[in-house]
Amino acid sequence: MLEVKPPEACKYDLISLGEVMLRLDPGESRIRTARHFTAWEGGGEYNVARGLSRCFGLKTGLVSSFADNEIGRLIENYILQGGVCTDWIRWVPSDGSGRNVRNGLNFTERGFGVRGAIGVSDRGATAASQLKPGDIDWAGLFGDLGVRWFHTGGIFAALSDSSADVVVEAIEAARSHGTVVSYDLNYRPSLWDGIGGKDKAQQVNRHIAPMVDVMIGNEEDFTACLGLAVDGLGDDVAVVQVDSFRRMIEKAVEVYPNFAAVATTLRTVKTATVNSWGAICWYENRFFESTMREDLEILDRVGGGDSFASGFIYGMLSGKSAQTAVEYGAAHGALAMSTPGDTSMASLDEVISLAQGGSLRVKR
Repeated sequence: MLEVKPPEACKYDLISLGEVMLRLDPGESRIRTARHFTAWEGGGEYNVARGLSRCFGLKTGLVSSFADNEIGRLIENYILQGGVCTDWIRWVPSDGSGRNVRNGLNFTERGFGVRGAIGVSDRGATAASQLKPGDIDWAGLFGDLGVRWFHTGGIFAALSDSSADVVVEAIEAARSHGTVVSYDLNYRPSLWDGIGGKDKAQQVNRHIAPMVDVMIGNEEDFTACLGLAVDGLGDDVAVVQVDSFRRMIEKAVEVYPNFAAVATTLRTVKTATVNSWGAICWYENRFFESTMREDLEILDRVGGGDSFASGFIYGMLSGKSAQTAVEYGAAHGALAMSTPGDTSMASLDEVISLAQGGSLRVKR
């Protein structure tokens, strides 16, 4: 059972550790043919903090690092618009050319029909990837100010050897101060391929997993990142088999008995714009499944899993049942994928209404 500190005892409901990139979106065009881009901010760990702030009204903050130039300040502006505290961002002087330190860019096509979504990141030598142990005053954050929930994940851990070390340092500090720790495996082949592939991903994530309270993943994460496998599930799941996922989670909690909860999205990709979507979680030795939304229409799938995580965490932080938490997560993810950009534009009322089976009729 999770023991979450009361809100009055902490400055922050949640702190996320991760990199935030400037997302450049060609809209209905392709990256290779675009003449203009819409700018957003986005990053797997940050998206959770923003969703909890903007949609669910919680007090959240970000630990990260940026090169101190106009791009870094633009991303900061977006983060502030999302209501996420920036006090724990480490600013690094820019060298003027990005040779030694820079801010990450992420070009993202949404996909349509038979054309899948594409992400092309440009994040070498970023300030966030150069964070190292000792850079952040974790005792001041978790001890003096207080944090109820800490969230990070496999994207940030993959950026460099030092970023993985920072994850370990942060989790150890969080746990020493009674903060719940969640981790989203978030396997990205492009981040691991150049540094050892799945073997390296498993080495890093298997080191981190025994320190995690709430493990979050999707259809391929547990196999690719932790090396867990069951019949019916592999690295690329075309059709979600709920029974197979149950066996996967059972195996995960057997190998890692420290997991107090495990939550995963269930997605069957039919086309880039039509998915079946739901979620399942394990908590207190029981499984809880959300409503499965067959043939859900998708505008922009990027960030759907992060919005699931924020909805699920909100449910757990607010003392709701595990069933309600997984319903909130699945509903929030579905709503987030109905709008462009990495981050959610949903309201709490919309999440609750959809989670409870509310009408989709026009509101006026």
